Order: sequence, then structure tokens, then C-alpha cells
Amino acid sequence: MTDVRAVKEREAAVIDNGQSARVAPSRSLEVLSQLEVSQLHGTSLGSLHEVFRRCALAVLNSGTNTDDARAVLEQYRDFDIRILQQARGIKLEVVNAPAIAFVDGAMIQGIKELLFAVLRDIVYIDNEIQGSGRYDLTGSGGITDAVFHILRNARVLKPQVEPRIAVCWGGHSIGREEYDYTKVVGYELGLRGLNVCTGCGPGAMKGPMKGATIGHSKQRIRRGRYIGITEPGIIAAESPNPIVNELVIMPDIEKRLEAFVRAGHGFVVFPGGAGTAEEILYLLGVLLHPGNAELPFPLIFTGPRSSADYFRRINDFIGATLGADTQRLYRIIVGDPVEVARAMIAGIDEVRKFRLATSDAFHFNWSLKIDAAFQSPFEVSHESMAALEMHAHMERHTLAANLRRAFSGIVAGNVKDRGIRLIERYGEFEIRGDRRIMRPLDELLASFVAQKRMRLPGSHYVPCYRIVA
Repeated sequence: MTDVRAVKEREAAVIDNGQSARVAPSRSLEVLSQLEVSQLHGTSLGSLHEVFRRCALAVLNSGTNTDDARAVLEQYRDFDIRILQQARGIKLEVVNAPAIAFVDGAMIQGIKELLFAVLRDIVYIDNEIQGSGRYDLTGSGGITDAVFHILRNARVLKPQVEPRIAVCWGGHSIGREEYDYTKVVGYELGLRGLNVCTGCGPGAMKGPMKGATIGHSKQRIRRGRYIGITEPGIIAAESPNPIVNELVIMPDIEKRLEAFVRAGHGFVVFPGGAGTAEEILYLLGVLLHPGNAELPFPLIFTGPRSSADYFRRINDFIGATLGADTQRLYRIIVGDPVEVARAMIAGIDEVRKFRLATSDAFHFNWSLKIDAAFQSPFEVSHESMAALEMHAHMERHTLAANLRRAFSGIVAGNVKDRGIRLIERYGEFEIRGDRRIMRPLDELLASFVAQKRMRLPGSHYVPCYRIVA
């Protein structure tokens, strides 16, 4: 407890004191072209510079306990980051940066590495993915190819390495008991040599990584991987936790989700709120594709025994909306971290055997079929939310896709700067559909609110949505 208190006291002491510094890259992106530098010097809202500035601020703010992107931007409205092109390469100059990123005047090494990872991905995506014309980002194959190249450029894909990436999803605003449980599960995964990939933020994204570091240490695994995959709209609200040692910024939420399912070998889902429900619906919608019927895909929902009611409600919602057959795509394990880890090891072994038999790569799941409805970016607005069709007679994968989009809109209204501003200006999003779908949806969301899963504990939640049956 003393160590935890000391960390919190340090955060409180430095949080408001901005610092400036110049830092050089230590792992990647030592040089930029003149065109890339000029693009990053733009100042208009929506420019590449603004995207880079916001993502960089999130990285420098790592370790703070907030999910309010706008509050962070307001607190550090004088923050800026500049590219310095020099004869021997580049440096980054940060101005009025969060002091928590520094110790005794020097930027923390891990934060510096993540900062240059942000620069690497922002530059690569703008120039090589979106600006090159080499990828058809309106077609399914082109999108998957783009996801592959972003991950390869970030050096996340490791050929000739046995499958061992466990993707862990869950809420950033979970309570202490659930957070401690995620650490124990991570510990058991780490003891068995599995690496951890999460959305890189706090809560259920940090806990498994923290536990895995101890498991890896006990097994003398010195190159444990703690992969964080995010996107510009999310990272501002969920700064990378300090354990992440491989950070990837994807262009949007859909490519972020595809990156998880292509690079991961097994999935563990902890309790969460709207964002976790979005991820669950994405997974289930993808797995409902007929082409994935024979594909091994370990998927476990787990939490402490006190979370049993949470998973009961999730399970009931899935059964009521997507059918009992869909419930067979996952396993619920409550209060047993050892069994979770053993089941994950067994599931990943099946993945290994399948990919050997089908000559598919260990490092990227090419065999997985993803429908275009799960790849096309969903632009959240009042009009797009109201236009979502959700009826009991729809094909299940289409219904799952639209339910996923509805939760994506709720996440935007809850924590994303643009979504928050839309709600303040025009009021709540309207979510419309068949009563047979809207009723279980409303009940699930109400349970999230009652269990305080929409905001960090202690804050009052004001709904950003209205259900219309």
C-alpha cells in the first residue's frame, strides 16, 4: 500500500507542472523526409500535426487515471510537439508536456519509445496506407492487406515464432476486485509462456500485462511482449499503461479490431462496459461468418465470482439477440484463473495444429473471413446512429454488425472528444429497432449504468443515448 500511495502522491505533485524537452529516437524512425516533416508541421485542426499532437499527449500522460479526452486536451491546451530535422536525424521537441512523463528532468525511457512509435505509425499510415494509392480501402482484401502492413511496419508480426499471443479485452473502469482478478489471470498466462495483447489502456487492459510480467519473471522469460493496439479516437481517453512495450496506432476502430483478431491466437474477455460489448459483438459477428465455422478460435469470458451476474446478463443478451447457437462460440469461466490459462493454452494448441495443417501463418490469421460490414469505418453521428437497422428477422452477422456500431456510438458519446461535443450540441443519440432487440439492449445498458461500468467509479453517468423501440 505504501508503494501505491507514493506513486499517487508523485502523480498529484507533478500533474499540473508542464515541462519541455528535446528527445531523440532510440528504437525506430531515426529519419523523416522533408515532405513528412512539413506535413507534421501543419497547424489546422484535423491536420496530420493535430492527430500526432493528440496521440503524443496521450502517451506523455500515461499513468493518470482519467477517461475524459476533452478534459486532458483542455488541461494541456498549451502543449505542442515539434519535429526538428537535423544533420544526424530528427528530434522531437515537446513543449508544456505533462510532468509525469519525466523523472529528474529526463523523459522516462518507456514513454520516449512509445512517443516515437506514435510518430512511426502516424507517418506510415498517412503516407504509405492512405496517401499512396496502393491499397483499396473500400474493399475487404485491401483493408486486410493494409492492416497487415501496418502491423509489419510496427514489427508486431514475428515470423517463425510459435503462437502465444493472448488478447485480453475488458473495461477501463472496472472495480478493484475485478482488476485484481485480471492480474491473477495475466500471471497464470505469463507462467505458461503466453504474451499479452490489449487495448493498451488502464483497468482490464493493464491488469493482465501487470500479472504477466511477474509470471514471465518467475519463468525467466526476459523478452515478454506486452502489445497495445489503439487508434487516435481512443488513445486520448485511454492513455497507454506503463507496461506496454509495443504500441501500435491503427487508423480507425475497425482496423484496430481486425488487427487484434489477425495477430492474436486466443481471446480472454473480462468485465467491461459499452466498449467491451462492442468488442464482443465484433468477435461474435466475425465468427458467425460461414467460412469461419471450422476455424479454432479460443474465446473465454471470465471474471471473479462477484462478476457472475455481469456475464449472465451478457450471455442472456447474446441469446436473446443472436440466438443460442451463438452462445456456443465462447466459454464462461468464473473465479478460476488457472482454468482460464489452461483452457487458453489448450485452445492455442488447436490453433497451432490447424495452421500447420492449412499452411497458414502463425503470425497473421489469413484464414479468418471478415465480412465488409465489420471492416468499413462507422462515422458516428446522430443521423448514422438513428439509421442503424436492428430487427429480429435480419441475418445474424448483419445484426451483430449493427449492434456493434450502436455500441461504438455509445463509446464515442461517452469518452471521445468529438462524440462528447456532438451530444452537448444535439442531445442524445437515438437507437432504433425491433422491440425484441431493443428491450434486451436497453436492459443490458441499464445494468452497465447500475454497475457503474460507463465511467470511472465515483463519477455520475449521464446517458448519451436513448432507446426507441
